[in-house]
Amino acid sequence: MKKTINVYDFERAFAEMDRKDNFSYEGKKALFDYIESIEEDTGEEIELDVIALCGDFSEYENLEEVKDDYRNIETLEDLEDRTQVIYIDGTDGFIIQNF
Repeated sequence: MKKTINVYDFERAFAEMDRKDNFSYEGKKALFDYIESIEEDTGEEIELDVIALCGDFSEYENLEEVKDDYRNIETLEDLEDRTQVIYIDGTDGFIIQNF
């Protein structure tokens, strides 16, 4: 049995798992939209696993923060060549799939 959730339910699931601070509100919204787009593109539902998402993705405020974690990244193009980048509307921030 599957349950359809909205962005509010998605955000609440992070709080319930004591992971509310892993992503900003805007970041969770961007991640939710990204997952929904994958579901639409593939026609397959994705099970919500907050712990896995926190392990697989990280939010950054800017490219300089990424450079601190990944020494081989110099530009956004470098980053986009190596992993999925999910831009957060209205900010300079983004979420990446960890690599």
